[in-house]
Amino acid sequence: MENRLKELRAERKWSQSDLAEKLDVSRQTVNSLERGKYDPSLPLAFKIASIFGQPIEAIFQPEEKEMEA
Repeated sequence: MENRLKELRAERKWSQSDLAEKLDVSRQTVNSLERGKYDPSLPLAFKIASIFGQPIEAIFQPEEKEMEA
């Protein structure tokens, strides 16, 4: 899954640790999310959307190959 986490975090000048603290997850989890190595649970996706004040679909998008399947 592709996402805009790194972009949104950078706009706010937050470190990965800052975002991790707000989400109550580890910095490694934020890193994995940003790199697309980990897809968030639905509750975590809602929490991320709430923190950034955007709908989930504005932050997370399926990869092209996922949509073709």
